[in-house]
Amino acid sequence: MRLSSMSSTLTIAAIREAHARIASRIIRTPVLSSEQLDQDAGGTLRFKCENLQAIGAFKARGATNAVFALPDEVAARGVATHSSGNHAAALARAARLRGIPAYIVMPSNSPQQKIRNVQRHGGLITFCEPTQSARERTSAQIVEQTGAAFIHPYENFEVMAGQGTAALELLDVFPQLDLILCPVGGGGLLAGTAVAARALSPTIQVIAVEPEQADDAFRSFHAGQVVPQTARTIADGLRTLVGEPNLRLMREYVHDVVTVSEASIIAAMRRLWEELKVVVEPSGAVAYAAILEGRVKLAGRSAGLLVTGGNVDLDRLPWQVSP
Repeated sequence: MRLSSMSSTLTIAAIREAHARIASRIIRTPVLSSEQLDQDAGGTLRFKCENLQAIGAFKARGATNAVFALPDEVAARGVATHSSGNHAAALARAARLRGIPAYIVMPSNSPQQKIRNVQRHGGLITFCEPTQSARERTSAQIVEQTGAAFIHPYENFEVMAGQGTAALELLDVFPQLDLILCPVGGGGLLAGTAVAARALSPTIQVIAVEPEQADDAFRSFHAGQVVPQTARTIADGLRTLVGEPNLRLMREYVHDVVTVSEASIIAAMRRLWEELKVVVEPSGAVAYAAILEGRVKLAGRSAGLLVTGGNVDLDRLPWQVSP
C-alpha cells in the first residue's frame, strides 16, 4: 500500500515549513560529544540524540508533521499506518495531540517495548504476520473500514520533510560539518537529511549506514532500482525495504551507502552507553558502528551522527543474552 502525499516533492522549503509546524510539539534534541570518542575516531563526532526525542525516536518529527498537515475534514476520520514500532508510537502520539484516532498495524514479532509505547499513546493496535504483504493488506482493510488517512512510515513527503528537521537543527548548531552519517531502513530520514544537508552545505557528504544483514539499500543504491532482501538483523527498525521515492532521492543526494556487522552494532550501543551515558537501540547505533568498524574514515574531519532511537528492552540488552 502506497500513500499519496499532499506534496509532490521534497525541498528545503518544505523541511523549513515542517519545522515551523512541529517545533512546539517535539523536542529540540541535544547534540552530544566526547573527547574520548573523538580521539578514538581520529576526528570530531557530533551525536544528534534523537533517542531523547518524544516517543524515544526521530519518528516523532515526520509523524507529527504529516498529522498536523492534514486538512481538518480529513484528519477527523483518523490516521492509520503499519510499523514495527517507532513510527507507530509517533503516529499515535501525534494523533492524540490532534485529538483523532490512530489505527496501527504492527507485526506480531514487534519488540514489547515498542508495543507498550504505542499503547501508552493511545494507538489502536491490530497485529499481523511479520511480512510486508501482511502489513500492507491489513492496513488497506483498516483504511477501507474506517476512512482513516494512511500515513506511510517513509514513502510520504510530509513524513520525509519532518524527518529532515533533525539535520536542520544539527547544521544550525554545527554548520561546518564535513559528513553526516544517517541510518537507512525505508529511507524517510535519509531522504529528509540528505535534502536538508545538501541545501544548507553543498559540499557536505551524506553517508547512509545499514546492517550488512539487511543491505537492500546498499544493493539498491548501486543497482539503481529497489533490490529486495530478507532482513535478519538485530536492528529491527532497519528491516524495512527501502522505498522507491526514497531511493530516487538517495541516488541524487547521498554520497555513499555502507554496511556494518551485527557485532559492530552491539559494540556501538555499549560504547555510546559507556561514553555518552545514553541508551541507544540497535537501529540508532549503526552510524557510530560505521566509525567503530572503520567503514567511514574521518582523518581529521568532522561528522554529525544521527542517533535515531532509544527504545530498547533493558531486560534483554544484546550483550547480556544469547543470539
